[in-house]
Amino acid sequence: MNYHFFAMMSRMKYIERWSLMRNSVNENISEHSLEVAMITHALAVISNVRMGNSLNVEKAALIGMYHDCTEIITGDLPTPVKYHNTQLQEAFLQMEELAANRLLDLLPADMKGAYESVFFQAEEDEYLWKLKKAADKLSALVKCIEERKAGNSEFAKAEKALWQAVSDMHLREAEIFIELFLPSYSLTLDELS
Repeated sequence: MNYHFFAMMSRMKYIERWSLMRNSVNENISEHSLEVAMITHALAVISNVRMGNSLNVEKAALIGMYHDCTEIITGDLPTPVKYHNTQLQEAFLQMEELAANRLLDLLPADMKGAYESVFFQAEEDEYLWKLKKAADKLSALVKCIEERKAGNSEFAKAEKALWQAVSDMHLREAEIFIELFLPSYSLTLDELS
């Protein structure tokens, strides 16, 4: 029997983000998910190294890597639509859960358990999911910075809102990431060398 899970995951590259915005450079959910995985991992490392925690950094990365895979089925709904009201938000959460279960059903039964904990939040991983949420916002903020750097003012309002959203999380790991790493996203390749 053939299982289609990874063939479906490979389709993440076809789902474009920021569909309502004029983009200087298009971004798909595969690219975004890799960046979110790296930032989530970094936030967990920061938490362990700088704050004395003992988080599972590898699991943090996996949660970030798979965080938007349901969009293979649902598509990337624009934020103004997704969060328009609580009814739409609840309906979208139900849609995401159905999509996640549908994707998990594409795995052999003996492998499902290894993926369920990165598709669905378990109580013991609550903090990792909080870090993933911050990483998702930081990745979107990086996109806004890159668009501004390319001379595109289309993302100015989103950038301001994302700065506020990250600040409102009051997450020390995100503050440290911003302080240590975010300024570099404004630099050119020569300046990074």
